[in-house]
Amino acid sequence: MNQFKFELIHTSKISRARVGRIYTPHGIIDTPNFVAVGTNATLKGLDNTMVNSLGLQLMFCNTYHLMVHPGADVIAQAGGLHTFMNRPYPIITDSGGFQVFSLAYGTVKEELKSKGMKRHTESVIKISEEGVLFRSYRDGSPLMLTPETSIQAQKKLGADIIIPFDELPPYHIDPGLLKKSLERTHRWEERSLREHQKNQQNQALYAVVHGGIDKKLRALSCKVLSNLPFDGFAIGGSLGKNRDEMIEMLTATMPLLPPHVPNHLLGIGDLDSIKAGVSLGIDTFDSSHPTRCARHGLLFTKKGSVKILQTAYKNLHEPLDPHCLCPTCRHYTASYVHHLFKAKEITGFVLATIHNLSFMIELMKEYRQAILEGKI
Repeated sequence: MNQFKFELIHTSKISRARVGRIYTPHGIIDTPNFVAVGTNATLKGLDNTMVNSLGLQLMFCNTYHLMVHPGADVIAQAGGLHTFMNRPYPIITDSGGFQVFSLAYGTVKEELKSKGMKRHTESVIKISEEGVLFRSYRDGSPLMLTPETSIQAQKKLGADIIIPFDELPPYHIDPGLLKKSLERTHRWEERSLREHQKNQQNQALYAVVHGGIDKKLRALSCKVLSNLPFDGFAIGGSLGKNRDEMIEMLTATMPLLPPHVPNHLLGIGDLDSIKAGVSLGIDTFDSSHPTRCARHGLLFTKKGSVKILQTAYKNLHEPLDPHCLCPTCRHYTASYVHHLFKAKEITGFVLATIHNLSFMIELMKEYRQAILEGKI
């Protein structure tokens, strides 16, 4: 029996925004929602008991990193990711395909600046029709990722939502090569689907729509993948060099996705992009942005972002945000958090992360309510 289901509760009359529920074996995900990234089966600085208490409904973990260490077999022996990391709530894993991009081209920012020049070619040994041969970032040993081995690894990890293996071409790529990459990604995704169907294991498989910022290729990707029995759709690949370009692409792409299944925007979670994406009908967003900002002392509040290291907070003996009910604001003052950052105490990073994560959870609740009230 498949325990995965999407329920569409309300669609806005003034935008494409919608409210829904994703049902999984480990609980419900209210949409639209923010998905925090726990690359190595943890959010940096927080243990999962704390994360669970905050009410994060969906966490993103990285298949490639977990395959490298501790290994998918180790996690399977532990009873799967949920048991291994003490998380009784839904988890989504990626395919490892993003590493094709990040190991070959560096970060997204590096690639955009370098205009496509390969910077980390020593990490990717070979990309072929079969898959991608990597070197482990830990010890240099070879690791072959194919559509089949990626799905097999994700079966061992046991996440509720899994992603087919895909290739992420850079922003700066010849249009002809982009089309060839898209065609190969579609073949890889179909192979991933066939492997998944051998043992669905109560997991949902989301297709990944590619095509860069080429609207025709994005439309083609939606058409090809919509004809296959995927459980949902993710928007992946290069999303543009800036937010405006991404929104233009999403505005053209979102209406082409099947409305009866959930969708997900991969790797985007800054506040302005989420605001725009909610209106476009995106259901879930994953990003390390809020937790990374927290570690750098940038804390989110209703009045805007706060740089906690600024002198103005040295003598602010009250909560950073008096209206926030997170454990940080309930128990500590802005002055104390400022002191911890100045003293380079890890506790400061922890308290800031708790606050930013709580902010995102509450923000998404407010978006859902605003959609229901006809404000978005």
